[in-house]
Parts: sequence; C-alpha cells; structure tokens
Amino acid sequence: MSETKVNNKTEKDYSKYFQTTFQPPSLKEARRRRKKTVQFLNDFSIPEDIKGIGKDKKFLIRTYGCQMNEHDTEVMAGILSEIGYTATDREEDADIILLNTCAIRENAENKVFGEIGHLKNLKRENPNLILGVCGCMAQEESVVNRILEKHQHMDLIFGTHNIHRLPQLLKEALFSKEMVMEVWSKEGDVVENLPRMRKGNIRAWVNIMYGCDKFCTYCIVPYTRGKERSRHPKEIIDEVRELARQGYKEITLLGQNVNAYGKDLESVENYGLGDLMDEIRKIDIPRVRFTTSHPRDFDDHLVEVLGKGGNLVEHIHLPVQSGNSDMLKIMGRKYTRERYLELFYKIKEAVPNASFTTDIIVGFPNETDEQFEDTMSLVRECQFDGAYTFIYSPREGTPAARMEDNIPMSVKKERLQRLNELVNELAAKSNAKLKDQVVEVLVEGTSKKNPKVLSGHTRTNKVVNFRGPKSLIGELVNVRVTEAKTWTLDGEFVEKAGVSVK
Repeated sequence: MSETKVNNKTEKDYSKYFQTTFQPPSLKEARRRRKKTVQFLNDFSIPEDIKGIGKDKKFLIRTYGCQMNEHDTEVMAGILSEIGYTATDREEDADIILLNTCAIRENAENKVFGEIGHLKNLKRENPNLILGVCGCMAQEESVVNRILEKHQHMDLIFGTHNIHRLPQLLKEALFSKEMVMEVWSKEGDVVENLPRMRKGNIRAWVNIMYGCDKFCTYCIVPYTRGKERSRHPKEIIDEVRELARQGYKEITLLGQNVNAYGKDLESVENYGLGDLMDEIRKIDIPRVRFTTSHPRDFDDHLVEVLGKGGNLVEHIHLPVQSGNSDMLKIMGRKYTRERYLELFYKIKEAVPNASFTTDIIVGFPNETDEQFEDTMSLVRECQFDGAYTFIYSPREGTPAARMEDNIPMSVKKERLQRLNELVNELAAKSNAKLKDQVVEVLVEGTSKKNPKVLSGHTRTNKVVNFRGPKSLIGELVNVRVTEAKTWTLDGEFVEKAGVSVK
C-alpha cells in the first residue's frame, strides 16, 4: 500500500488498496436467499491471546436506530467486558469508540457521518484511540466507499453478521497499521452463548430471530440484516427462564419481522411465534412483549395465544405504512387495506383492552392526495394510541430508490403535519379515558425531566409519571391517573401491584 505525507505525518493511501484487495459489501449479493442451511454455532469463546487485552482500558458504544441495534450493542459491550474493557460515557476517556449504525433512513446516516467527522479531532489528540463503524450502514457498499475515501482516521469496519468476531477484529485493529474491514454479504449464522451487558435489571431484550425476507420496496433491512433465521425454541426459553431467575420484570421478544419466527426451522415442524409465546406465557415473568410484527405473518394462532392474556401484555405494534391498497402494493407489503383492518379487528376482539401503535410513511412516490386521505381515514378508524410517522426517504439499492421521487417536499411536510395532528388528537383522546383510573406501572427509573419523579410504563405501553420513594424502582405498582396528557400520564402512587385497590 502506498503512503502519502500529510502535515508531516504519514497517512495511508487507501485508494489502491480499495481497488485491488478489499471486496466491499454488495447489496446485490445480500439480496440472494440461498438454500444453504444456516449454521447454529454454540462454541463462542474469547481466544486466549486476546483475554485481558482491554485491561485498564475503556470503551464507548454509540447506538443509532432500532431495538435490534440496542441488543447488538449489549452483545458488543458484553464481549468487550470479557476482554477486560470497562464502559464509559465520556469519549475523552475511551480507548475504543464504536458507532453502531442504522441505515433505515437518510437522516440516521447523516448523523453518523457527522459523528465520524467529529471524532477525527479526538483521533488527532489520541492516535492510539480505536474508532470503529459497525451495524447496518457498514453493510452498504456506498458507505464503506465513502469511509475509505474520506474518513481514513477510522480503524475498524464490520457488519451485522460478524459481531461475534469482534475480539479477533479488535486485535487486528490494535496491532495493524491498516484499516481493518470485515463485512459479509452472506446471510449470516445463528451464534449462541454470546455475552451480554444488559442495561439495568428490569427490562430485557430477547432476540428470537434475525433478518427479513419481505423486501418491501422502500426498505434496506433485508439487505443489511440478511435472510430470516430463527433461534431454536429451547435456547430462547432457557434465556427467558434465566432472566426470570435474575428478577427481570419484563422481556421484549425481538426480530426484524418477529412473527415470521419459526418458518425456517427444520428441527421443529409447524412451530411459530404463537407456540413460542404460549410456552413463555407459563414462565414466571410478569410481562412479555414482542416487536416488530408484519401484518402478513400475523396468524390466527398468535391471535388466539395473545387472547389468553396473563403475562402477555395488551400492546400491539402493527405497522401499516399506508391506508391505500394501491400504495401498499407498490410498497411491496403484500396485504391490502381490507386485510389489515380484518386483522386489526380480529386482534381487538381477542384482546379487547389492547392498545395499538403503528408505522406510517407519507409522500411515497406517486402517492396522490386521495391515497393519502385513505391513510387518514384508516388512522381515524383504528384510533391508534400512537404512530411513528415518516416522510419517505429513498435508500440506495432498494427498488423504490429507482422510482421517481415525485412528491414535492412541501407536500410531504404538509401531509406529515396533518397526520401528526390527527395522531396527537387520538393519543390525547386515548389517554383521557384513563383519567381517575388505576393502572399497573412497571417503575423503570426517574423521569428525565425531574429526578424527584418516578416513571414507568403500563401494560399497554403508556408512560406514567408519579411521585414515590426510589425503592419502588423495579417494582410493579398501582397508580391512580390524575392528569392525562397527549403522550404521558401523571398519577399518584396507590400501592404495590398484587394488592387489591380500594
């Protein structure tokens, strides 16, 4: 590799290296869904020559994006801890900084590249600092290209499929003068026995599957996360039982398309998310959630199991994206407005007190005013308790990115504003119904706005703030709602849950 002199310092010229030796990730290759059986690896361990490499050193991981990224960060933090590193939230104290990235929207990518630029000064001050980019952005060839060409102060790039190789990659980054890159465009395997450093001891993420095969035309996730691959039920159930033994009060089952769970399992026939949740329902843990679901895979058995209640909470996140069937077809969602509403009412009948939240995109290519009004009417009909709303953002490599983005930004913003006004109105209306009611709250900590106020969620995923002793953190309590706001509830502590309310 050639070298160039910059400010009297030797820097690597990566252009020739990129052209001759490095094979960048390929979205085209990542689209392939091979018949090759996914490997289940149970032998993760820290190599002897790497143990203790982080002694007296600190790490910082910045996480962008979804719950899956949060879960990946817990795994990476667990691996780094086993190597000897300790966590810090001060970048000035860190010996390694990893940016765990999200590729789902252009805004997220811009934030990451802004942070990469900011870290360059830190690297100048501390040349021994290891800087890395991982996660979904690292799976995109355009991103890797840009880092190689413009951000050569980065030391390490790895993707979503090889997190378990972090010890080996870090060792190479520490002892090599070159940027270390390992990004696989293949589907990935299922690796068990990975260490985790979970945030707190109240709520926990439990990943049950990886990847997505839906290929919605706007979505980059099937390319960056690979094909759908499920963990074995026993591994999941054992993990949940261990969390129950450790005193966790709530778990969330995670997957890019969580209710496609089990479709790829060859070891267990006709076993899906409904079967898994029916087994977890019998474990002594107070609350069980799951996210994110796809209406196409939400089957009758899952609806039936959710209707059994118990520790299966009454909150359903059911992304719709659009209320117009023609738009849904162009988006590649493979269901119609009518099918979505049929499923919505089916769940509502099985779980009468359920709260529903959703995801909606406005300004998708060719969306007419009438089609947007169909989305508004569906939101009114479903009376959602909340919605994540987005202006369409083309992602390079997806089919939708080849469509003409022909909706003016002014129109997109106007539609988003109208939609958000409706969502806010419905959220306030839903919360108002709880005024003077007693609700069960899992106390998760203190309010971000006021450390003297406790905060937590109801079973229906509504935020409740109230005053009480900090000894209640981690407990399930009954709270009487005194004031209902648009997105939060204020209340007064009544008693610990399990005690009858007078």
